[in-house]
Amino acid sequence: MRVVFMDTLAVCIIFRGLWNVPFIANAYLVNATVLKRYNRRQLNFDKPNLDADMAFCSNLRELDVFMYVSNRVDYGHLINPDTYDVTRTEPDMYQIFDNAIDWEERYIHKEYPENFNPEKEPKQPCPDVYWFPIVSRKFTRALIHMMESFGKWSSGKNEDDRLEGGYEAVPTRDIHMTQVGWDKHWLHFLDKYVRPLQEKVFIGYSHESPRSLMNFVVRYRPDEQPLLRPHHDSSTYTINIALNEVGIDYQGGGCRFIRYNCSVVDTKIGWILIHPGRLTHYHEGLLVTNGTRYIMVSFVDP
Repeated sequence: MRVVFMDTLAVCIIFRGLWNVPFIANAYLVNATVLKRYNRRQLNFDKPNLDADMAFCSNLRELDVFMYVSNRVDYGHLINPDTYDVTRTEPDMYQIFDNAIDWEERYIHKEYPENFNPEKEPKQPCPDVYWFPIVSRKFTRALIHMMESFGKWSSGKNEDDRLEGGYEAVPTRDIHMTQVGWDKHWLHFLDKYVRPLQEKVFIGYSHESPRSLMNFVVRYRPDEQPLLRPHHDSSTYTINIALNEVGIDYQGGGCRFIRYNCSVVDTKIGWILIHPGRLTHYHEGLLVTNGTRYIMVSFVDP
């Protein structure tokens, strides 16, 4: 006869297996049909000089009922609450390091793994411009909420004291990740989720970790900054994530790559555009005619 107990904390997670053990604490999975064979005098939680759990296990051993610890199946994981900061606008967004499993489940697009399906070609709406699902709607809503709650959008002028030198050649109305304390989290996101996509499409180009000094959310509105003039990015490659939905949250917008006379206007919320920054992909932000358009931008490897 067997009673199976599972306590993944009691077993070194390096190995997978099933162990017959003399004592179990904290987590039990008990076959009740086995225990019903014994009465309360034979099997109980009371024994002189023993705690309740030790008494229970001792009684099982005396009845030749075996106890096992198994870690062959994952039944869950622990949450680390130590760094959870309720003063943040979106505290869950800051858990990318300490509760990575839950963070990924909540914020990474469900179709992200399909980006690496060898039977699928990456979408390429313009030459050397690639399109991938990457973040969930929870992510896009949370990032917009973070930025709007912070509220200190730049003026859209060339003078910008957030930058070394205090000058931005092609200014936008934006908030930098450093301003909301999310820069190191974003750089980790670039390394873990963006770099594999970049290596897939720009074969032969790779760094140990992407470098990016400019990471920011842009806000386009007809009454503020409705478009962006033609320009090159100060990057080896640029990423651009649509944070809200064209045709619902705003009208117009998109990106036009001038050399190829190719525009991406039907952007998809939570999808990332990756394109070369310097030399070849001179581009402009197209006119937003109504509503508010939000995008997340990074200039990688400047």
